[in-house]
Amino acid sequence: MRPNPFLSDTAIMFVLGVAGYSGSGKTTLLEKLIPLLCATGVDVAVIKHTHHDVDWDQPGKDSWRHRQAGASQVLLAGSRRRLLVQTMPQGNDAPLAEHVAALRPCDLVLAEGFKREPIAKLEVYDPALGAPPLYMQDPAVLAVVTDAGQAELPPTALPRFGRDDVDTIARFILALLEKHQNAHR
Repeated sequence: MRPNPFLSDTAIMFVLGVAGYSGSGKTTLLEKLIPLLCATGVDVAVIKHTHHDVDWDQPGKDSWRHRQAGASQVLLAGSRRRLLVQTMPQGNDAPLAEHVAALRPCDLVLAEGFKREPIAKLEVYDPALGAPPLYMQDPAVLAVVTDAGQAELPPTALPRFGRDDVDTIARFILALLEKHQNAHR
């Protein structure tokens, strides 16, 4: 059987979670990091986890009509973008690996959310949310991004970055990516 050219080689792509509770600042951090990472030549993809039932398709449009007719996948192809709408089984929250496999090959996949997945993660922590840090229970957390004072954080030997220290966070991610790529050469 020939390999499917439309499926990514997930073994070479580095998947890094950006995890934290809702409202902790994950998206804001990614907005600042992505341009820095891309400027170094890294091909970046993002997978955003949501618990909301989202639908980008619009009732009455051709793609919506195709789904209503029974198609489980509809790909809308434009000159600069494409959008794939897939119907998932009711109540199915697919594992991250399934979403990664749907991407074209790239260097780095930043997975926002997915805090329960056993992947390397940066934790974005805000003590004002009243939840304990993920790193206390999750050995996959590699570093903490927070503006919390030392007294607000349970002790940890993990690297700690301020929210606005995006240059240093980007260098940390690039070092992780390089280590991953060297291990897969």
